[in-house]
Amino acid sequence: MPLKRDLVGAPLPALKHAYTWRDAVLYALGVGARIDELDVLYEGRGPVVLPTFAVVPSFRSLVDVVGRLGVENPLSILHGEQTVRLLRPIPPSGELETRAQVTGIYDKGKGALVVVVARTTDERGEPLFENEFTLFVRGEGGFGGERGPEARSAEPPARDPDFRETQATTPEQAALYRLSGDLNPLHIAPEAASAGGFDRPILHGLCTYGFAGRAVVRHACGGDAARLASFAARFSGVVFPGDTLTTSGWRMDDGRWIVQVQQQDGKVVLSHGAAEVR
Repeated sequence: MPLKRDLVGAPLPALKHAYTWRDAVLYALGVGARIDELDVLYEGRGPVVLPTFAVVPSFRSLVDVVGRLGVENPLSILHGEQTVRLLRPIPPSGELETRAQVTGIYDKGKGALVVVVARTTDERGEPLFENEFTLFVRGEGGFGGERGPEARSAEPPARDPDFRETQATTPEQAALYRLSGDLNPLHIAPEAASAGGFDRPILHGLCTYGFAGRAVVRHACGGDAARLASFAARFSGVVFPGDTLTTSGWRMDDGRWIVQVQQQDGKVVLSHGAAEVR
């Protein structure tokens, strides 16, 4: 069944997401927050909501789009890139509304690239943050469409990074992160991982993204989550629970930060990272 390319620009239903400070803390723990990060773990200090928590209220919108694409085999869909744009700090509780739109379906030859933009507002209807999800659908290219925009340039410069943070994930990391809403069995059930071509369950790409986002807040933003304006990255490799992740950041002349995450063997698993800091 071919992709439903008429989804591009079509209005999709708004989806609501209610959450409390417990959900914000659970997410922080899911992306590796430690006891010395009490601002994001203790309700007595807010808690401060990590900027990358923005993926959680918007995740159902992504699932909704995937269900409408007409793809017979969900395992053919890869989450390729993720961007979060923050308009202001995320409150520690609330009921948010997200409206998603497929902004483009592009022909990449061996597959199709699907770009989804999800805009989220608060209870007053005021814009809060925006997510851009990029999906690669294997085997769905070759339909003669546009190839789409060029990839974002975000290569690290040939010098030592301005910050480097290493943190080990735990064997239970995926089991903990999935409680924030991504219940794909690929991340918990060995039989599902095997069907996907892996010898054991893999870590969510958005969990690795959250680890990197924490490092950006700690080092590039001086620990002030409100300073992070946007964070974009590409999922470049597979991470398993228990792997060690090293996030490196380079401050550029234009004020951006180039961000990259490597596994313990040096393999890059999060690339083309770019953060804008206020």
